[in-house]
Amino acid sequence: MKLISFAIPCYNSEEYMSHAIETILTGGDEVEIIIINDGSSDHTLKIAKQYEKKYPKIVKAIDKKNGGHGSGVNKGLELATGLYYKVVDSDDWVDETSLKKVLNQIKNFQENKQQVDLLIANYVYEKGNEQKVIRYPNIPENQIFTWKDIKKFKIGEYLLMHSVFYRTEFLKSTKIKLPEHTFYVDNIFVYYPLPKVKTMFYINTDFYRYYIGRDDQSVNESVMLKRIDQQIFVTKTMIDFGSPLKYSKELKTYLLHYLAIMISICNILLKLENTKENKAKRKDVWQYLKKYDKKLYQKIRFQSFATITCLPRCFAIPGYKIAQKIYKFN
Repeated sequence: MKLISFAIPCYNSEEYMSHAIETILTGGDEVEIIIINDGSSDHTLKIAKQYEKKYPKIVKAIDKKNGGHGSGVNKGLELATGLYYKVVDSDDWVDETSLKKVLNQIKNFQENKQQVDLLIANYVYEKGNEQKVIRYPNIPENQIFTWKDIKKFKIGEYLLMHSVFYRTEFLKSTKIKLPEHTFYVDNIFVYYPLPKVKTMFYINTDFYRYYIGRDDQSVNESVMLKRIDQQIFVTKTMIDFGSPLKYSKELKTYLLHYLAIMISICNILLKLENTKENKAKRKDVWQYLKKYDKKLYQKIRFQSFATITCLPRCFAIPGYKIAQKIYKFN
């Protein structure tokens, strides 16, 4: 059985996809690489098929009509046969030494007949010559743990798609299906299964390399401003999953933290272009939350760092710019 199924959703990725694939190939026959061509108009599919021909026991090349990143993740999960499922964006890559560590740990799970729903590793922002490693010092290392063992996450330490490996059978059991033709659905991928996670394991190794710098990248600030309606849609979708207040203290705290981050991003981006339309959208996000659950609204609006983003623009924007420098995001 394959230990990890790596899904690589690709759209016009001919210039950089090989780097991602080559770093994962170092895992040998213990990995499965599912390259999903999402209706590209360049040579992405040709490159994928070349890898499939060269490594028929490792690589699958899948061709589908364009449906966006979420549809690629969905297709990868549908086809995954590995014990764990990992998504790697086509312009990112993995650290080869860290990959061996993760594979060895999964083999240990197998040998000891241990079932771990969520495996966590570090990720690294790669921005030019700058690097910023995101680690998780408030969760136990190298041992199986549950939500009750987790301390409070700091603002820059929440889980992203880059840091998680979900057990494939577990993830399929959640019936997760990401929206198509929508950006920022990686937040849904991480957030939606969390209440069902029973066991976790953290390997303190810098596994995932998250490249930042392409002008058309979805996390580029100017691109995010153009796609703010999609950010709002994803945030509202996460609200609709149910109130975090019904869960245990540690899980509740984390989910509240995550929702507060999502709402804060909407707030700040809408303040960067302080138009009447954007003011109305900011109000709409808060009203949506309030209508869904008034108690949850009060918790996030008045008792989380999201409160800071509601300050006058002259205070909120400088705070955002400082956070950019600290956490190295665009």
